[in-house]
Amino acid sequence: MYVCLTSNNLTFCVYTKVIYLFYISKLNMADNEQKAAQLIAEAERKLNSGKSFFGSLFGGGSSKVDEAIECYQRAANLFKMAKKWSQAGQAFCEAAALHLKAAGRHDAATNYIDAGNCYKKSEPNEAVACLLKAIEIYTDMGRFSIAAKHHQTIAEIYESELADLDRAVQHYEQAADYFKGEESNSSANKCLLKVAQYAAQLENYQKAIQIYEQVASASLDNSLLKYSAKEYFFRAALCHLCIDLLNAQHAVQQYENMYPAFQDSRECKLIKALIGHMEEHNVDGFTETVKDYDSISRLDQWYTTMLLRIKKQMAETPDLC
Repeated sequence: MYVCLTSNNLTFCVYTKVIYLFYISKLNMADNEQKAAQLIAEAERKLNSGKSFFGSLFGGGSSKVDEAIECYQRAANLFKMAKKWSQAGQAFCEAAALHLKAAGRHDAATNYIDAGNCYKKSEPNEAVACLLKAIEIYTDMGRFSIAAKHHQTIAEIYESELADLDRAVQHYEQAADYFKGEESNSSANKCLLKVAQYAAQLENYQKAIQIYEQVASASLDNSLLKYSAKEYFFRAALCHLCIDLLNAQHAVQQYENMYPAFQDSRECKLIKALIGHMEEHNVDGFTETVKDYDSISRLDQWYTTMLLRIKKQMAETPDLC
């Protein structure tokens, strides 16, 4: 209990309380880590005792394994409370391996997912390895929707933690494939749009165009998603401009035929204005048009990257059209 008699020592009292609470928190974390280590040792003792001749002769081996699994899981949760993420992940992996030996595939997959979630905070590569083990189990069991979600998680790890866009794309594609197989088209399209985004960044424009047009076409068949088609056509048109001006003009006409409302959109008007500047080799006009658009509708990093590439092509290739 802290009592401050005057306002002069109020700050000191608050500071002291914060230090005290921090110290208690550290003690609790250390205590949890110690208890977890004891549970790991206990699990190992149970497993070793279960291997004895008399243990196997008179049974009880499976109960020892179950008890060891419980110890590993309890240890993992204590390590989590102590913020020892790698140790928590390892403990969950030990529990998963034991579940597999006991033919508990579903429980093993669950523990591998738990391990992956812990490793995500400390060792992203280990997290990926654990999630892949869980995916292998789920696909073998025919649980493709769950496998797809974990492929998506792996893609996000490669995307944000490991900065490996090629592998991120691979896992987004696999996730989309599994989602499609399970008729989860909305989830599949979400992953495909990620593939298109990074394909364009990696200058694989044809792949990006194919996906954007595919998702836009699917959106037109859904009254709730129809409005979003203009964004996908806009992105596809920018990818076309990165390749060839004439193809971009034909593509815009095709998009207007598929979705007449696209013709009156700001996105379509911007594309047409940019095409005009490209035909005239007017770099300054191109820049001003983009600035005017951005002042009203803020362009994100992806759009900025594509537009800068197109502008650079204009400057370097006067005969672009």
